[in-house]
Amino acid sequence: MKESTLKKDSTLPKKTELRGTKKKSSSKKEEPISKLRIRVMAYEYKVLDLSVKQIIDTALRYDATIVGPIPLPTEIKKWTVNRSPFVYKDAREQFEMRIHRRVIDIINPSPKIMDSLTNLSLPSGVNIDVKII
Repeated sequence: MKESTLKKDSTLPKKTELRGTKKKSSSKKEEPISKLRIRVMAYEYKVLDLSVKQIIDTALRYDATIVGPIPLPTEIKKWTVNRSPFVYKDAREQFEMRIHRRVIDIINPSPKIMDSLTNLSLPSGVNIDVKII
């Protein structure tokens, strides 16, 4: 490459500027962060989104810090079946089942939040896994 095409970026700090900056440690100890990780799974995405909205509304009612909902990859299970039981090998049907997933993190949950989430009634077909990290 030619030197004329390369340009130095003047916005980057110089090495001498980086040496003088040190982070001062605070004397106050930070509280350990606990997370409540909620994984929601369903076969229909509309029912899943409604239940996630209901969980988030319940957590926000008690001033919780929420991360998410984060959509996880959809798991697709496929099956291929013969249409007839005997001769016709070329005639086949394909079926698939999709499992949609979302993750919600609640940071530093209070006991009121945990109690309200356990009493929450969600539609059938929605599976929930709750972990404390």
